[in-house]
Formats: sequence, structure tokens, C-alpha cells
Amino acid sequence: MIQHFDAGDLVAVLTTQPLDRTLDYKAPEGGCLTGAFVEVPLGPRKVIGVVWGPGRGDFDRAKIRSIIRVLDAVPMRDEMREFLTRAGDYTLTPMPAMLRLATRSPGLGDPPSMRSVYRLGDGAPDRQTDARRRVVETLHDYGGLAFTLKELAEMAGVSTSVVKGLVAQGVVREEQSPRDLPYPRLDPGESQYDLTAEQAAAAAALAAGVRSGAYGTTLLKGVTGSGKTEVYLEAVAAALKAGRQALVLLPEIALTAEFLTRVEARFGARPAEWHSGVTMTERRRCWRMVGEGGASLVVGARSALFLQFRDLGLIVVDEEHDTSYKQEDGVLYNARDMAVLRASIAGAQVVLASATPSLESWANAEAGKYARLELTTRFGEATLPEMRAIDMRDEYLPGARWISPTLEAEVRARIEAGEQALLFLNRRGYAPVTICRACGHQIGCKHCDARLVEHRFLKRLVCHQCGETVPIPEACPECKAEGRLAPVGPGVERMAEEAQALFPEARLAVLSSDLFGSARALKAKIEAIAAGGADIVIGTQLVAKGHNFPLLTLVGVIDADLGLQGSDLRAAERTFQLMRQVAGRAGRAERPGTALLQTYQPEHPVIRAILSGAEEAFWTAEAAERRAAGVPPFGRLAGIVLSSPDVQEVFDLGTRLARADAPLRAIGAQVYGPAPAPIARIRGRHRVRLLVKAAKGAPIQEALARWIGQVKPGPNLRLSVDIDPQSFY
Repeated sequence: MIQHFDAGDLVAVLTTQPLDRTLDYKAPEGGCLTGAFVEVPLGPRKVIGVVWGPGRGDFDRAKIRSIIRVLDAVPMRDEMREFLTRAGDYTLTPMPAMLRLATRSPGLGDPPSMRSVYRLGDGAPDRQTDARRRVVETLHDYGGLAFTLKELAEMAGVSTSVVKGLVAQGVVREEQSPRDLPYPRLDPGESQYDLTAEQAAAAAALAAGVRSGAYGTTLLKGVTGSGKTEVYLEAVAAALKAGRQALVLLPEIALTAEFLTRVEARFGARPAEWHSGVTMTERRRCWRMVGEGGASLVVGARSALFLQFRDLGLIVVDEEHDTSYKQEDGVLYNARDMAVLRASIAGAQVVLASATPSLESWANAEAGKYARLELTTRFGEATLPEMRAIDMRDEYLPGARWISPTLEAEVRARIEAGEQALLFLNRRGYAPVTICRACGHQIGCKHCDARLVEHRFLKRLVCHQCGETVPIPEACPECKAEGRLAPVGPGVERMAEEAQALFPEARLAVLSSDLFGSARALKAKIEAIAAGGADIVIGTQLVAKGHNFPLLTLVGVIDADLGLQGSDLRAAERTFQLMRQVAGRAGRAERPGTALLQTYQPEHPVIRAILSGAEEAFWTAEAAERRAAGVPPFGRLAGIVLSSPDVQEVFDLGTRLARADAPLRAIGAQVYGPAPAPIARIRGRHRVRLLVKAAKGAPIQEALARWIGQVKPGPNLRLSVDIDPQSFY
């Protein structure tokens, strides 16, 4: 409930500083409201905070300082404060860290003002240069968004004088604009697409849920190419018609370009964007307009969940199974689960869209917690790809080759037909291991217990844990033998080398996240491939995420067995999802597609399920295994990671925790460990893991808080708690 405090009243302010409680301050002249964003003194500094409620008054009032000023921002709503509190309680995250997620707006404390912004003009340059071309391309790529002079120069990689020169010639337009303008109104009128009967029924069900004004979650399951996007955009239209706001979460920035084009075609204008690929100016504008109601639709990454919407009516989590929705550092949360929590508080609808849902969502739909809608056929003329296994035990391959003769022949046939082929390998770089053939030494990272990965395109060895890079050495660092270092195993760069040797006339494109310096460069590459700019695409899991390549008719999975290795409880699920998603890239237009999986285990249950398309049978069997083991989604897990430069310190603390497990035993939970983490050292810090397993209904957060509260980590020791861990590295 919003409460007004008069000047001098004691108020509790939650700051973004790492403190374990709110701080008391006196309300400023003119007073303030609960939820007001304020600037307060903290020691010699000025920090940002939010008025959380009445002060506690447990401090000498004479020493209590006053709020410096109330910021020009819409106060945080009760609903948002409840969401942050409950999300923090669930993830065992301190409230200052939760508040930081909700205040990631540049210039939050700046007053309203006018500023110069730059857009694409109508003029033509007197002469074209590479620098001028980059400025024009940057403005064009961002769909007419406004830039400040500094932002435009930095994004284009030019000096500000280049931009000013283009202004003088009318190529770039300089305008005076208020800092934060509302976004254009989106028109929720009728769709330009003729939906199939199946799509129309699903869209009507989602729209009815939005119109109800009540909370509900729906799993929208549809085969790749079935038109899930057009269906859930009808739910967005229903939210807009009701005067409420909508949020669409996407797993990858690279997906936003195509999606924004579809949104603009459906609603007549571009929505607000919130992700790392937009400018600081646009981030500030988005943050403010969402709170003021000047943005009716936001398309964003997982962090967009923490924007303070004025009236949120719908959240869509596209590709809801995607692992990138799990935040793996800082605040550890799953955006899919937090979307459901946020909607339940706001009285909003959630749409979880996927061709291959997570087992958690599938189980919730089976249990009746979520509604379920299915799209079983591809949109238009497109048909699902034929899927076959290539039994590698029957193929003859030389030692340093990975493309089988069968796959080679299929790729050749596609090139000759003027179509595209995709070779998929979920491994970045050139080779995962570099070994010395003289002494057997494997080159590792000096900061981590991880092997350095050769990236031949970059001419570097790279650690995929900490980012450390070194030049590829001429001699073995261990025995100093020269000319004896050999790459072992394939990465996408090595696949590109092999494909170029097999198909010398073909145009190759490599899609891997480490090969693109910006989202703009990646977007341009994807658009070029979709337009026919490559014959063979070689890619990692980046290619599995919703891209539409109309000419692509063949997908060849180089190592379908790769994800089945290891002890991850989700290995089978993730392999199934990834293979089905990758295969879905084939035959998405009028051309039929084929997906070929190279495997040494064609009889493996997961491979058989992928080939047969018996999805429900796979989920049912996987669910039965998890239920029998008492693991998610039929049990609770929490991961504890201790890290320190001192290996003895982490093991000592881990052992103390394991022995002091009475609070966990009280709820029937078990503690496993301590044990070295699979990657036992990252950035010079030794890592030890403990795993807590409990029954599904057990109050695990409360017990964990009591358990961890028994120990006091030293200054160099970090302890992190991961509720519902997705990875165990």
C-alpha cells in the first residue's frame, strides 16, 4: 500500500549497497511516498535507494540523516516490491542485490532535459568512405532509433567528426529531443496472416486468458515452423486492447532483429527493447517509459523481468526450455520460473512457448497447474523434416575426418540443387584439446582447471571458463619440444576447414558466438545466410534458436552422442531438445528437409526417440526416471559452491557445513559432499560443491538459511547458493 511520509518522518530505505538491512532516514522537505526512488547519504558517498516503508526508529534520532532528494521517477509499485522480496526469498538472495536488478537504468538520477540525438537523414554523402558507410549502416540496422553523438560514434567505430560531417551533408539528422519520449502506439488490429484453424483456436484461448484479467500459465507447444509466434502475438494484441502491457522474453539477442520485424508488421511500430545490444540512451528511455506506461510492449532478455511495469498483463517466454534463461552468476535465478511468479503477483497471463518444452513445464501441464495448447503441423506448405541416423560404426573415416561419406554425398547433392546444408557441432573453436606428442602434456589454463581451446581463426588458445587467451605456442610449454603440438578433436572451425577441403567451390559461413564482436555483426551474418549468401552453414547451438533459413534443406549433426556424455541429470532432455531444435531448421519453406544424425549409438533410447518423433513417450519415460530418483521436477535440489584461493579453506568449510546438517535433516533433506567441483579451479579460485536434495514439498529455503547461517566464511571465501541448479560445473 502506498503511504505518504511528511518531512522529517522516519522512513526505511533499501539501498543497492551490500548491507543486510534497510537504513533509517528522515523524509525530505515536501515528503515522499513508499516506493520513491531517492538519493541518500551513506558515509561520504551518495547512493540510490528506494523508500521501503516506515523507519524502525532503533537508532539515535539525532544522528539520523535526511534523504538528499527524491528522484524524478515513478515510485516502485507494491507489486514490484513484493516480487523482489519473494524472488529474493526463493533464491536466498540479499535484497540489495535484488534491488540492483530493478535499478539498472543509466542516468536514473538525472533530471529531465533536452539533448541532441542523431537519426538517419535523406541526404547523400559527397563521397563514400568506409567510416561514413559504417555510420549509415549502424543507423539503418537499428531501425531508426535515436543515438547520442558519443553512442553513434562508438557503435560505428568512428570519430565524432565523421558523424558531424554527415550531419552537415544531411545524411544524418540532428534533432533536439526530450531525453525520454513515449514509444509509438502499437495498433492491436487484426492480424495480416490467415491463421489455420489450429492456430486460431490456440490464439483465441490465449486472448481469452488475457481478457480475464486473472493469473494463468499456458504451455504453448508447437512443432518447429508451426507459427507459435503469430499465435502468441494475438495474446499480445489482446493485452494491448485491454490497455495492459506485455513482455516478450527471447533467449538470444540474435533473435531480436527478425522478431522485431514481425512485431512491426503486426502492430505497425517497433516495441521497446531491453537487452545488452541496445544503447544506454534507449535503456534509460525503456526503463522510464515502462514505469510511466509509455511503453506497451517490451521485447527483451531475461533481465527485462525486473523492469517496473505499470500494468503488466502478459509475459511470453519464447523457447522456454532454453538454458540461457538461467542466470548463472550474481543473482542465480531462472527467468522462466520468475516470470510465473511475477505474473501471479500482477494478475497476468504467462505463455511458455517451445517445440521441445522443459520437463518442468511438461510436468506442470500434466499435473494441471498449467494449461496446454498444441500446434501439431507446420504453417503453410512446409513439412517436418525426415530424420535418419548415420551409424558411424558402418562408415569408413580417416583419422582426422568427421564428415562421413554418407553425409558428404547428401551435402553435395544439396549444393548442386542450389540449396543450403547445415553442419551442426556444439563445440566452439578449432579443437578442444592441444596435446604434445612428445611428452603427452595437454595445454591448460594457468588460472583454471580447464584445457585451453584452440581458436585458429583468432590464432589464440582460449579458456572457455575465464576468458584467458594466449598465442598458439610453437613449442610445448612442458618439454619445450618444437613442432610436436597437435589439436585433438573437432570444433566448428575445424569442421569448416574439413568442409572447405571436401567442397572447395562452396561458400561457407561459420556461426559461433565467439566469432562476432557485436550483436549487429551476428544479425547481419544471419540475414545474409537467410538471403542465400552461403551454401554450407557450420554452427554451434546458436543456429538452433529460432532462425529461419528458407533455402536450408539438410541438417547434418556431426556428433549426436556429444550431449549424452557425463553425469548431468538433464543430459538426455537437453540432447533431445537440441537435436529436435536443430533438425527443425531444415525444410521450413516449400522445400522438404532432411536431418541426419551421425551417431555411434543409434540404439540409444534418446537417439531412438529423436528419430521416431515419439515426444510424449520420451517425456513420460524421462519423467518416470526422475520421479523414481526424487529429482526435479519431482524433488528439490540446491547447489552450494564454496570458492577461495586457498584450497584447504574451502574444504574445511565444506566439511564443517556437511557435519552441521541438523537443520536439513529436520526437513528430511540429504547433503552430498563436499567434493571438488567438476571444474575445480576458475580464475585462480578453488571450488568445492555440496548438493542438497529434498522432497518436492519440503521448506528447503528456510532450512538452507538456518544451515548456512551457522558458519561465517572468511574474507577471501565466497559461498553461493543455487536453488534449482541447471548446471553442476
